[in-house]
Amino acid sequence: MKYDLVVIGGGPAGLSAANAAWEAGCRSICIVERDRELGGILNQCIHNGFGLHYFKEELTGPEYAGRFIEKIHSTGVDICLEAMALEVTPEKHVHIVSPSGGYEVLEAKAVVLTMGCRERTRGAIAIPGTRPAGVFTAGTAQRYLNMEGYLVGRRVVILGSGDIGLIMARRMSLEGAKVLACVEVMPYSGGLTRNIVQCLHDFNIPLYLSHTISDIQGKDRVERVVISEVGPDRRPIPGTEMILDCDTVLLSVGLIPENELSRSAGVQMDPRTNGPVVYENMETSIPGVFACGNVLHVHDLVDFVTAESARAGQAAAALCAGTTPSSSQIMELKNGPVVSYTVPQRIHMAADFQTVDVFFRVRAVCGKSRITVTDEAGTCLASFRRERLAPGEMENIKLPRKLLENAQGSITVSVEEDLA
Repeated sequence: MKYDLVVIGGGPAGLSAANAAWEAGCRSICIVERDRELGGILNQCIHNGFGLHYFKEELTGPEYAGRFIEKIHSTGVDICLEAMALEVTPEKHVHIVSPSGGYEVLEAKAVVLTMGCRERTRGAIAIPGTRPAGVFTAGTAQRYLNMEGYLVGRRVVILGSGDIGLIMARRMSLEGAKVLACVEVMPYSGGLTRNIVQCLHDFNIPLYLSHTISDIQGKDRVERVVISEVGPDRRPIPGTEMILDCDTVLLSVGLIPENELSRSAGVQMDPRTNGPVVYENMETSIPGVFACGNVLHVHDLVDFVTAESARAGQAAAALCAGTTPSSSQIMELKNGPVVSYTVPQRIHMAADFQTVDVFFRVRAVCGKSRITVTDEAGTCLASFRRERLAPGEMENIKLPRKLLENAQGSITVSVEEDLA
């Protein structure tokens, strides 16, 4: 079957990309989604706090997804549910398998990758101890509780202070469970400040920074965990052990962009983000293949996913209509001190744009700081002030076209803390 555009993933990124492409005039679109319904991770995020930037109102996850699902259903976009994408070729052939259609190959002019991300598991961080029941990733526990109706435990310890872990601390407390502690190996939290306040402080849940779970004990079910303070090398310090009796451990220890399809297709990857290298229009190193959302880099707000994915959908529609940016002049974006990565990593200077949105994260918590953009000649092209920067909060700056045209060679985004 042939389409102009195939979108792999029916979560917030895929819905936004498909909707933007339809609004841009593309009329042959297919969304491939492996779940039974559209919406992705938003379906299990029943808490509010979504949509404040995009819709200018506070919504739950299902409400946010529902608005885009209604838009998609009002269009002529084809939807393949319970369909697993097995392979994407450089020729933009998408191999899928589903109960309704069996094995199929979808041929497309453009493909948008929106597969999202997965959680890091216990095996990935090698927590010592026995292997009893009761150890879950926070997202799995969230699905069990919010969608399947199962309370996964009564006495809970959470490892990691990512946003999902913080939100599950509140959710488990509201369901009657006792959350004994949230333990974070870094000296700062990896979640949004609002979630630390609303999910931990409001429920008197202690947060142990620079600590980790050094042992999980139990036979059939988790019985206790040992918490230890860690040094600068993040190794447990002997003599600092603390034992907590519990029946459940939730892991919120990071998200990994789901890029097996991207790698097998030959897309160039960025080791800093674990996602594809993209241009300002979200196109990857393979012409006609775009990436956006958490498959590109892990976001903290779905509103940013929506805006980024809309750019990818519009660019894909333009390509299907025969409009592609010239590759005659490419500008590289690099990260300087304190900055861990930038997205996009490249810019088509011959493309038709007025500003480029650059997203990045910092490696450490900074107080009053200055974000600088410099070129290869050392010229400071732009400077932005921030009162505070933290690894758990993604940053965004806008670079005007005129500023980029004045740059010599590549440009570098750096952060300097104001120590005055």
